[in-house]
Amino acid sequence: MKAWRVLLLTLSFLLLGGCLVTFDEPLAAHQAAPKGLVGHWSSKDAWGQPLQLTISRTVGDTYKAVARTQGKAPQSYDFTVSRHGNRWYLSAAVPKSLGGHYVIGGFELIDGKQLVVYNLDVEQMQQAVDKQELSGRRTEVPQDNGAGVSIDSSAERVLAYLDDPANSDLFVEAARFQRASK
Repeated sequence: MKAWRVLLLTLSFLLLGGCLVTFDEPLAAHQAAPKGLVGHWSSKDAWGQPLQLTISRTVGDTYKAVARTQGKAPQSYDFTVSRHGNRWYLSAAVPKSLGGHYVIGGFELIDGKQLVVYNLDVEQMQQAVDKQELSGRRTEVPQDNGAGVSIDSSAERVLAYLDDPANSDLFVEAARFQRASK
């Protein structure tokens, strides 16, 4: 789980408090990211240590994020992006050791100088399942001893739910990066 903490803190792909929201289906990968996403970003991790993030385009509409933190080997993750409604989303595969499936997060670029990444609130996603607004089940993340939720609704249904203005509080800011100087 520690590797995913770096990714999800770095891109903050949907991880808060040791909990994970996963989806059976990834978002469609037919869209290029906004031009400003690619490049070098910097921030500090949860312990105040420098955090470097490099985002590059790989094959087609797939992107790679390489996270570097002091004293640790760089970690690399592939992801796709999708714009739906007024929001940009990212989607990445979860390792089988963490249950597989996919994670979805939101992001925005502010004046090309800041990258803000949002996680989905696990408790609110569980409430959506409890109210049958989405289909899914509670999960446990074995390596992290954290509760999570696995959503098995179709990607179209998930996006419709996430795009509903009444659900805008599902997204919680998880990280803010500054464009790294060249």
